[in-house]
Amino acid sequence: MKLWRITRSVHTAIDGAGALAHGGRYSPPGLPVVHFASEAALAVLIALRYQPTDPDEGAADLVLGWIDIAAAPERVPAGLAEPEIQTWVTDWLVQRRSLAAALASKVLPEGDVVLFNPRHPDAGQAGPLAVRPFSFAECLHTPPMRAIYGTGL
Repeated sequence: MKLWRITRSVHTAIDGAGALAHGGRYSPPGLPVVHFASEAALAVLIALRYQPTDPDEGAADLVLGWIDIAAAPERVPAGLAEPEIQTWVTDWLVQRRSLAAALASKVLPEGDVVLFNPRHPDAGQAGPLAVRPFSFAECLHTPPMRAIYGTGL
């Protein structure tokens, strides 16, 4: 399974250091976890929510990164409230039950947020994050056909 994320080039290690220091949406500080998306486009949509309104004001060193894992993610049970998801994820991380856990994205429920546990025994097999440069300014430029078709879909 290929997992995707947008990050700054200085944060490409898949060690969960950011979540370890600051916590994540579903995990408390003190537990490393790396957030991925099930598709590249979903990674872009999720990261876009954290960007300045003007794409030219965003970080200049963004990369689109991916890893391949052989294991299927464990599913976070559907229908849990946010505090219950946090409890489930915390237990999952502490117990190191599986390499990855997936839950439906709040941005686009047809895709998954996939949590990667860098403390799982198989984490080292994932390899380093493969990356390519990424720019929201380039991604969100005005399409040439907009003048013909307008802004409505």
